[in-house]
Amino acid sequence: MRNVIFAINITIDGYCGHETMIADDELHEYFTGLLRDSDVEIFGRNTYQLMYPYWHDVAMNQSETKAENEFARAFDSIPKIVFSTTLKSVEWNNTTLMRSNLREEILELKQRPGKDISIGGLNIASQVARWDLIDEYYFVVHPVIAGNGPRLFESGGKHSLKLIDSKPFQSGAVALHYKSIRQ
Repeated sequence: MRNVIFAINITIDGYCGHETMIADDELHEYFTGLLRDSDVEIFGRNTYQLMYPYWHDVAMNQSETKAENEFARAFDSIPKIVFSTTLKSVEWNNTTLMRSNLREEILELKQRPGKDISIGGLNIASQVARWDLIDEYYFVVHPVIAGNGPRLFESGGKHSLKLIDSKPFQSGAVALHYKSIRQ
């Protein structure tokens, strides 16, 4: 059975807005590695609109650093599923717009052969966490106190996690890899 993974940047005080995060080459390389271990990315409208067209353009133009270009190529090439009731269409290559049941889609994908299933964005991840369908969590904790912004799992139930690995970065950020402990 395939694993559902969720990876996100978070500040020390628990906020997940992209405005205050460190975005250096080392962190882009880390997230590129996670993408390469997955063969589908699932997210909602907000994340879709945050990522497209920026990362698609970088993938096409190779206009940033080597690490950012690699991340862009990996993200651009991975099949993506966007769950949204408000988007009329999606333009990104390898992207499917779905309005059907998110839970059923993830359960079906878990049964298919393949690599990890990657979940992106707070809203989708909160829903999937409530159903206890996330197998592994990757939190990259940034040495920033943001003071405001979107929070992680504000409405999402309790989960026990086991620390599998940690990786410090030169920026002071630390990647924490947890496995879900199912009761």
